[in-house]
Amino acid sequence: MPVEDPTAPEIRRLVEDMIETMEDAPGIGLAAPQVHVPLRIVVFFVPEGRAGAEGGVPLTVLINPVIQPFGPEQALGWEGCLSVPGLRGEVPRFTRIRYSGTTPDGDVIERVAEGMHARVVQHECDHLDGTLYPQRMADLKNLVFESEIRHHLSPQAAEESAE
Repeated sequence: MPVEDPTAPEIRRLVEDMIETMEDAPGIGLAAPQVHVPLRIVVFFVPEGRAGAEGGVPLTVLINPVIQPFGPEQALGWEGCLSVPGLRGEVPRFTRIRYSGTTPDGDVIERVAEGMHARVVQHECDHLDGTLYPQRMADLKNLVFESEIRHHLSPQAAEESAE
């Protein structure tokens, strides 16, 4: 459900709770439906050096986000999710996107993202439409327990997969 007033005090409190929940999990993103609130809000960040996110992406709050891919090009990448604990899957995502949304201060954010940054935004925004990453997977043979992921990719790649 779209947020009518992104600057409302109850939205600010929800965002603060979501950030705390994400940090406690620990995760790099969280969507309001993951905390049982049917609003179009996501929070995320990308740590410096994570899968080529040079300089990282600071903590970002997007209210009523919109994503537009830059063409059809997609790439496979390993993802995990706080809503599907203990598993990782290889998921196709657009390699380059433009996204926009509103902050709790009422400012508009517009960014172009690629790589891990684009993957995290797409992953979190999928939650707003009730989609979990296994539903995006082309081959469920590549849905594995985290304890077994080392058999599928290098330890560094396992560490760099999206959560």
